[in-house]
Amino acid sequence: MKKIFLLLFPILFLTASCEEVVEVDLETAAPRLVIDASINWVKGTTGNEQTIRLTTTTGYYNPQIPVVSGATVYITNSAGTVFDFIEQPGTGNYNCTNFIPVIGENYTLTVISEGQTYRATEMLYPTPDIEEIVQDNEGGFLNEDVEVRFFYPDNGATDNWYMYRFDWAGLPYPDYDVIEDKFFQGNQMFGIFSDEDLAPGQQLRMRLYGISQRYYNYMQILISMAEGGAGSGPFQSPPTTLRSNMVNQTNEDNYALGYFRLGEVSDLTYTIAP
Repeated sequence: MKKIFLLLFPILFLTASCEEVVEVDLETAAPRLVIDASINWVKGTTGNEQTIRLTTTTGYYNPQIPVVSGATVYITNSAGTVFDFIEQPGTGNYNCTNFIPVIGENYTLTVISEGQTYRATEMLYPTPDIEEIVQDNEGGFLNEDVEVRFFYPDNGATDNWYMYRFDWAGLPYPDYDVIEDKFFQGNQMFGIFSDEDLAPGQQLRMRLYGISQRYYNYMQILISMAEGGAGSGPFQSPPTTLRSNMVNQTNEDNYALGYFRLGEVSDLTYTIAP
């Protein structure tokens, strides 16, 4: 045993000493406008305060995301009412304080930036209430995770699509998932989050969104790409360009990224029990 150890030690030493950071020379495409336009009407609020964020794409190694200032941003409803979004100077965040959310209403977002006009129309979708939360301390495949489920009723009169978002201190970024009611029409549905590091007293924020079928398809692809699916890797080109619903009215080839969507949000924070 001692001889094996003596032989392995220099090999391990050499392996450890050879570690170094390697930067791959990557090609950087011309920057594109990114429109983050999620209009969320949280249940129990007026929904009149909304924010749209404008940035551009940038190089892989750039630690800063460039913001877009000086744009004209507004939303129009079917009655022609205009809701202006005014930038907080230098931030790329365009804020509105008098937005009027109406379930089933169609809204058109217009963004004018650097001589280009982008536009999309979407409906504001309803969302059911989260009715129950259940915790299981023996969840996951190995029965070692703390598992939390929230339950909500599906509206069987229509086809529906939903998005879930989970936030807690142990996640570097939010966890998203999307689901359709194809096999659950009119029945109770649930969202689920589990992690072995969830501990008593920690808070898990859960959000349920009503979304369109098109946005459901968009998020399915985006989540798959973010999780390394569809043949994507850290230095591979995406297998497909995920196109926004924002159409450039000036030059279709100069398309934007991101998405314009609207919906109610059922938003609850749950404290993990012992």
